[in-house]
Order: sequence, then C-alpha cells, then structure tokens
Amino acid sequence: MKSLLIVFALAALALAYEPIENNYHENVGIPEAARIMQAEQAMDFDGSRIVGGSAANAGAYPFLGGLVITLTTGRTSICGSSLLTNTRSVTAAHCWRTRSHQARQFVVVHGSNRLMSGGVRTTTTNVAMHGSYNMDTLANDIAIINHNHVGYTNAIRNIGLASGSNQFAGTWANAAGFGAANDGSTGSKRHVRLQVITNAVCRQTYGGSIIASTLCTSGAGGVGTCGGDSGGPLAVGNTLIGVTSFGHIDGCRRGHPAGFARVTSFESWIRARL
Repeated sequence: MKSLLIVFALAALALAYEPIENNYHENVGIPEAARIMQAEQAMDFDGSRIVGGSAANAGAYPFLGGLVITLTTGRTSICGSSLLTNTRSVTAAHCWRTRSHQARQFVVVHGSNRLMSGGVRTTTTNVAMHGSYNMDTLANDIAIINHNHVGYTNAIRNIGLASGSNQFAGTWANAAGFGAANDGSTGSKRHVRLQVITNAVCRQTYGGSIIASTLCTSGAGGVGTCGGDSGGPLAVGNTLIGVTSFGHIDGCRRGHPAGFARVTSFESWIRARL
C-alpha cells in the first residue's frame, strides 16, 4: 500500500510540472495570425510577440523565415523558420502537426519585415517531421521544410548549424520572430537577447519535459520568445543553436524559461535532409 501511495505521489508531482503549451495552433497560432493581420492592415503594431525585445533592422536576421500556415480546417496560423539552404528551412514539428490541428500548407516568407505581405513567398506542402516527435511532450520538436529555390540577397541568407558537444549554458544568444514594433514606425521583425540556462535549472519549471535534446533560455526580466515565434531561430552570430519549441502554458510574460529543440542533438538528422 505504501509503495502504491509513493507511485501516486510521484505521478501527481509529474503532473504538477511540465506546464508546456502543446495546443499551439488553437491557443496561440490562430489568434496570433488574426492579430497580426489586423495590426498590419491597421499599421498599429502593439509589440506583443517577442517580449522585451526591439525591432530588427530590415537586413537583420536574413535567415529568419515567417510561416503563414493554412490548416486543414481552413483557418490560418503562424510560425517561424530558419533558412538552411536555397531549398530547405527548419522549423518546429508542432507548426505542421499538433493533436488538434494539421497544416495543409506553409507559405514561407523570406526577406520581409512583415509576415502577411511582402518579401519572397514560396508555398509548399512538403514538410518532414522528426520520426520521434511527441505531440504531448514536444520531444523531438523539429521539422524540415522543402520549398522552391530562394535566391540569396542582402536580406535573405542561410544560417549554419551548431555542432559538437557545446551545451551553451551561460551563452547569450538572439531569438528572432515576427513580433511588432511599439510605435508602428518599423516593420514587424523583432529580436531579443536571451541567456541559455542549464537543463537542470529548466527542469525546475518543466520537469520531465526537459530532456537532453532540449535547450532552454532564462525568462528573467520578463523577456523571451512568445508562442507566435514557434519554429524560429535561436542563434549565436550566424550559427543556429535552437529551434523555438515551447513556452509556459501561463504565457510568455511571467519570467518563465523558454524551450528550444537543441540543434546539436539534431544536426545529423537535419544534414541528412538537406
């Protein structure tokens, strides 16, 4: 009887952790798509995506790609991606599939400060998710997008992949996404500087959802990625170290860590698909 109680206690503890947002399209992507569309049409940017960040210059983060997603329900959602070659980009697997929603197509947007208009826009239905992607825990939350050839320009350029055993703990890195400028005077591409934390620290918030192939950044000071930035880059210079995967179910402004797919863990999987 005592051992049974211990099992139940451990199960309850596990449930008390792991408060990740895993119903992305319903809770984040669809409402964010509607908000951004309205904001772009009204030229009234309210700064509610990359939190605590600032507007990026037009030529900054040339590897950042936006994703305008058409779901099989006909609704629109959004994500981010990173350009790896002229015909391949990497994103989060949950941008393509969650328990509740399946994408029908991606429109990949390169070289634009806005998401819903401008830039080089390619449409694709060819997305390869990681074979061990878990839609509940978001383990192995990574996917490769196959798209038409995108030429490199000053505003469009690929990014390199992190390799080796570097855990990057303590490293400062930049996350980028299609957020919004506070005063409407600049485009919607935004960025923020974040510090990588150890997985041990991150487990204090998310428990068993944090595995070896997860990379986390601190949410100290209320800065970080928001859900609409899913699939986008976490980079050190021109090296991709993380693919934005999840935030806390309570939202992204409360100082919680953010979770990323650790690129060094998936480098060989990615390269095999380039």
